[in-house]
Amino acid sequence: MSNTFTETTSTSWFGRIRNSFGGVVIGLLLIVGMVVLLFWNEGRAVQTARSLTEGAGAVVSVNAQSVDAANEGKLVHVSGPVTTDYAPSDPDFAVSAKGIRLVRHVEVYQWTEDAKSKTTKKLGGGEETVTTYTYSKGWVDHPIDSSSFKQPAEHENPSMEILGRSFQVPEGKLGAFILDGAMLDRIGGEGAMSLTPDQQSKIGAAYAGTKKLSVIDGGIFLGWNPSSAIVGDYRISYEVAPLGTISVVGQQRGSQFAPYQTTAGDELLIVDGGNVPAGQMFKEAESANKVLTWIVRGLGLILLAVGFGLLLSPVAVLADVIPMLGSIVRMGTGIIAFFLAVVVGTVTIAVAWFYYRPLFGIGILVVGAVVAAATVYYGRLRQPASPPAAATPAAQS
Repeated sequence: MSNTFTETTSTSWFGRIRNSFGGVVIGLLLIVGMVVLLFWNEGRAVQTARSLTEGAGAVVSVNAQSVDAANEGKLVHVSGPVTTDYAPSDPDFAVSAKGIRLVRHVEVYQWTEDAKSKTTKKLGGGEETVTTYTYSKGWVDHPIDSSSFKQPAEHENPSMEILGRSFQVPEGKLGAFILDGAMLDRIGGEGAMSLTPDQQSKIGAAYAGTKKLSVIDGGIFLGWNPSSAIVGDYRISYEVAPLGTISVVGQQRGSQFAPYQTTAGDELLIVDGGNVPAGQMFKEAESANKVLTWIVRGLGLILLAVGFGLLLSPVAVLADVIPMLGSIVRMGTGIIAFFLAVVVGTVTIAVAWFYYRPLFGIGILVVGAVVAAATVYYGRLRQPASPPAAATPAAQS
């Protein structure tokens, strides 16, 4: 049985030119999409910032032990321990826990395919690609379709019959307040849960499959030999979101919480673990908004560069008729694509700022103009005086 497979493909110069023009269309769509994304992101950031500022000024901290009808419809802040009359459990293996949510993680021992390609440009503009496919076995948490392998023979994976699942209690309480499923979904903090060997008989009785079951290393192993897994064996582990103290900022609606609609546009419903003051919750939300804004900006600029690179790709392919010339041209188009991405991206962000924050944008423009004028003026002052012109022969006579 061979665990490697090599495939060599060739593309003519004309074929590469044709493909590059297809990339131009994708590049144009990518550029337009990123401009829209960057513009939208600035608006989203401003709206969220204004909504959080509005919420921070309107929130009222209340006692979790009673529901005051006077706060109906208001944005309230509540902290306290979560309780529930239910226990999350996995009926497939009779595993239960004390907490909010029990998460079952499943891995199956499967064949995996790894592809590595090396492309060489040929004189005349053609291209040869050598791809090496390597097959190995390992633990994977999702099914791999071996029929899509380049060499599926002798690398077959059985279907994955047991999948990961989450088992959550239907309802909880925060003092006198009721936490429905949507609120419980927002509570995280899952930690590893270890099974013990004395649970094996109970787990084995609930298991409906045919594989040998063992409880080992804090989890479940389905297969004949835990120390020497074969394709199709399973490894199952659990995590649990424990009961604990949480803090909630949301609209009081009866004895439950709902998203609070701000006039700025966003709906506010924030859940944090621990006893967190309302002010700190809003500061953390503001920080998260800034981080997300910069992530989207960075992603947008990168994809803009990719889009401009695709737009300019036919130029490099045309130059590839001489491989060395093509490499030089490709370096140049890469620099141009990066420059265009920075220019278009920053202009888009600037225009969005003027659109969403006109007063702030005008202020930045004025400050920038003053700084630029001062720099020019200071530069002229430091310029050395021109030496006097030499006398001409006619003047000397």
